[in-house]
Amino acid sequence: MTRERTKVVQIGNVKIGGGNPIAIQSMTNTKTEDVDATVAQIHALEKAGCEIIRCAVPTIEAAEALGKIKKQIHIPLVADIHFDYRLAIAAIENGADKIRINPGNIGDASRVQAVVDKAKEHGIPIRVGVNSGSLEKNLVEKYGGVTAEGLVESAMDKVHMIEEMGYDNLVVSIKSSDVLMCVKAHELIADQCKYPLHVGITESGTLLAGNIKSSIGLGLILHQGIGDTIRVSLTGDPTEEIKSAKLILKTLGLRKGGIEVVSCPTCGRTKIDLIGLANQVEQMVADIPLDIKVAVMGCVVNGPGEAKEADIGIAGGIGEGLLIKKGEIVKKVKEDELLETLRWELLHWNE
Repeated sequence: MTRERTKVVQIGNVKIGGGNPIAIQSMTNTKTEDVDATVAQIHALEKAGCEIIRCAVPTIEAAEALGKIKKQIHIPLVADIHFDYRLAIAAIENGADKIRINPGNIGDASRVQAVVDKAKEHGIPIRVGVNSGSLEKNLVEKYGGVTAEGLVESAMDKVHMIEEMGYDNLVVSIKSSDVLMCVKAHELIADQCKYPLHVGITESGTLLAGNIKSSIGLGLILHQGIGDTIRVSLTGDPTEEIKSAKLILKTLGLRKGGIEVVSCPTCGRTKIDLIGLANQVEQMVADIPLDIKVAVMGCVVNGPGEAKEADIGIAGGIGEGLLIKKGEIVKKVKEDELLETLRWELLHWNE
C-alpha cells in the first residue's frame, strides 16, 4: 500500500499517512531522567529539522520525566518501551504522544491489553515495532532463519492482536540491519498493511557506514511510495541523522526547501582549498531559507560550465575566484572574499 493510501494517524500536532509529508524522526541519546540534558538535545534536533522525537523509557523516573520534557519542547514526544508494560502505562499518563512497543517482549496478552486500553483512553497511537534481532523462534524455524517473510508475519501477528483488542490507531515498523532484507520486508508488508510505516535501517553503524546503508535502504523503499516516517539511525550525534534524512528526502524529490550545495570532487587543476570552502559553504547556508542550488567549483576553467545547472555558484582560481549565476560569470573577486560575496548574494536573493 503506497503512502497515499495508508490510514492517517495523528501524533501530537503531526499527521502521518494518507499522503501527508514524510516526517523525520530521531531519538535522544541522553538519559531521559536528565530533563535538562534531554530538553537541550531536543531543542538542537528541532533546530536541525526533527519533526518527531523518541526517548527511551527504561525506568519509572524516565516515564515521569516525560511530562517535564514535553512542556519545554515543540514537537511530538514518543516513548520507547521494552519489556515492562507498566512503563508504557506510566509514559502515557505522563503525556507521551505515542508509544513504541514490541508486543512480543511486553508479556502476555493481558499486559498488552492493559497498554492498549490506556492508549485508547488517551487517544494516542501505538507503534508496533518488530526487529530482526528479536524475531520469534517459531518464525525463525518456519522460514529457516531470519527472513523478510518472517519479519512481516511477526509484525502482522502483532497488528492483528491489537486490532482484536479493539484498537486500530497504529503505526508499524519492521527493522533489520540487513539492508536488502529490510527493503524486501517493506515491499511485502506494504501489500498487507493499511497503517503508516515507520522506515529505517536499524543498527546501521557509524556516520559513514550508516549514511550509506540508510541512503540505499531508505532510497529503495521510499522511491516505491512506501514509508510515512523515517529515521536515519547513526552511531553519533543525532542531529547528523536529521541532516541525512532531509538530504535523502530532497534527493528523492519528496521534500523541497533549503539550499542544495553541489561541489566538484577536486582534481589537479584545483588551485584553492576547495574541500574547506565547500564545507564552509554547506555550514553557511544551513540557516538560509531558500530553495535553490549553489555550486562550489574548484577551477575557473570548467567551473562556469559545470555550475550552469545551479542557480548561483563560485569557482576558485589562484588568489581569486568567480561569482557565477546560471553559468554566466557575474564578477571576479579575491579568493578570501568568495565566501562573503556568496553569502551576501544569498541573503539578498529576492531583492
